Amino acid sequence: MTPFSIRRLLGKQPPKLLTVSQLTRQIQQLLEETFHSVWVVGEISNFERAHSGHCYLTLKDERAQLRAIIWSSTARRLRFELENGMEVVCSGYINVYAPRGSYQLIIQHIEPRGVGALQLAFQKLYQKLAREGLFDPQRKRPLPALPRLIAVVTSPAGAAIRDFLQVLAKRRFGADILIFPVRVQGEGAAEEIADAIRTGNELSVAVDCRVVTRGGGSLEDLWAFNEEVV
Repeated sequence: MTPFSIRRLLGKQPPKLLTVSQLTRQIQQLLEETFHSVWVVGEISNFERAHSGHCYLTLKDERAQLRAIIWSSTARRLRFELENGMEVVCSGYINVYAPRGSYQLIIQHIEPRGVGALQLAFQKLYQKLAREGLFDPQRKRPLPALPRLIAVVTSPAGAAIRDFLQVLAKRRFGADILIFPVRVQGEGAAEEIADAIRTGNELSVAVDCRVVTRGGGSLEDLWAFNEEVV
């Protein structure tokens, strides 16, 4: 329909015409400004992890579905495996992809609904190690009644080592103590703890028992001790 025929039809000046790009740009601005930070709950379907490390998925409920993306920088930090059928809670922002005229949720945080991500990761790891027989009673070794040499893997500046030494002193426990200093939380802590345990196992002297310890804290603070490498 030409502008002339529109004018005849409406009996007034024709409306302002927008190109597809102009309309899409306005929609993009509206959606991205309105939904720059949202929380969404839904079920994962069509999950795919690309060679780049990016994760592509659909969030759905009974009446609708929403395409979503997890960039590789976020996916690398996940403590659990995503899978189809899993109900999750996500936070992120809406992004409009103009070339296809589509929108998607860019996920910045995701965790299973009803179970924290760390708790789920712990359960998965426990089940995996149990299947490998690592918790079988026959694998356990008896502790000596009076160990003479104790290897302690912990932070040299934390409360745990002070408490440990104080208890030994109060009980007049005459064992020698070897301290393997490590970080007990944060990035790289699990690898340091595992390296210290390996070093203790390779000592030329016989260690009667090994203690891996730290002070209290949240599940996140304690997570290095739940890593499979440890």
